[in-house]
Amino acid sequence: MERVVGTVARGLRCPIINQGDQIEEIVVDSVLKAAEVEGFAIRDKDIVTVTESVVARAQGNYATVDHIAQDVRSKFGEETIGVIFPILSRNRFATVLRGIAKGAKKIVLMLSYPADEVGNHLVSLDQLDEKGVNPWTDVLTEKQFREYFGHHKHTFTGVDYIEYYKSVVEENGVECEIIFSNNPKSILEYTKNVLACDIHSRQRTKRIIKENGGEIIYSLDNILSESIDGSGYNEEYGLLGSNKATEDSVKLFPRNCQPIVNNIQQKLKEKTGKNVEAMVYGDGAFKDPVGKIWELADPVVSPAYTSGLDGTPNEVKLKYLADNNFADLKGEELQEAISQYINNKEEDLVGSMEAQGTTPRKLTDLIGSLSDLTSGSGDKGTPIIYIQGYFDNYTK
Repeated sequence: MERVVGTVARGLRCPIINQGDQIEEIVVDSVLKAAEVEGFAIRDKDIVTVTESVVARAQGNYATVDHIAQDVRSKFGEETIGVIFPILSRNRFATVLRGIAKGAKKIVLMLSYPADEVGNHLVSLDQLDEKGVNPWTDVLTEKQFREYFGHHKHTFTGVDYIEYYKSVVEENGVECEIIFSNNPKSILEYTKNVLACDIHSRQRTKRIIKENGGEIIYSLDNILSESIDGSGYNEEYGLLGSNKATEDSVKLFPRNCQPIVNNIQQKLKEKTGKNVEAMVYGDGAFKDPVGKIWELADPVVSPAYTSGLDGTPNEVKLKYLADNNFADLKGEELQEAISQYINNKEEDLVGSMEAQGTTPRKLTDLIGSLSDLTSGSGDKGTPIIYIQGYFDNYTK
């Protein structure tokens, strides 16, 4: 019978993951149990993904605010620290900021505006226009910002992040001065010692600060890049990708994930005879049209994946073929013509008119976004996603 379903993504339930659990065994067992209960067959080129959160939990990759404070203190000493370009998030940054403050004498907190790096807005562009403020040239103090824009709460969280972040710092008995600028050089008017907290633009930020007289310069991936008194750590990403665990601790981005995905693939091969691709995923790479938030607060969508997930899609646009190349055909004749075109398409379609509209994003970014949307971030209880038919096309 002709197939009538293409890609299918299933969120799989599994036990609550705790430190020391064998994540590979749990993933494989969950896939096999789901296949048995739901009655689907394991096939070659299926994909199993597992969220970074449960991988890090199994690894026990946690650190406390005291660990963060100790590392910050060892790097900056008694100097005033310019903490610049953090994202506005209770989950992602508030506990990290608590640790930074605990290791500092004074903090100058520089916030980008009208929004942070991932799209959380302090004010709107319309408000900037109304007040005649240029975010690319104007540096504002907290007093000036309040005079222009008053007190605004985040659309989704209802939090005034200016007030909240200042209170987090001052709760530790540390002086906190807040300024607003989108130019990294602005912080150098206050201190030469800078902790860049941006995620995807951090290398540029550090370069600009160094070129303009910065002295002690680090970014979040340099904090907890090695264990502090037995703490968790991430040698590549440090505190980037961390999440709040408790009021006084964070769960770090998982480390050494490549052996995990390789083992999952190998174990499924041994048990089913099929070659299933595997990956660990974090935040998806997509933007919310209402809140304007770009989801990707992790340093990467996927820290590890098997080799079959490398690369980008190589697809043609069916509607373009139907409207242009085969506009004179209909029905089975049109289906046959399109099928033949797909079967004979070039290996690299970049620049081809037939491929326009099929943005060649990385497969792992696409699959990670699909996985993140399927699992959600709340109480669905499905940290493992099983995807079938992703590599199929119209001819399959």
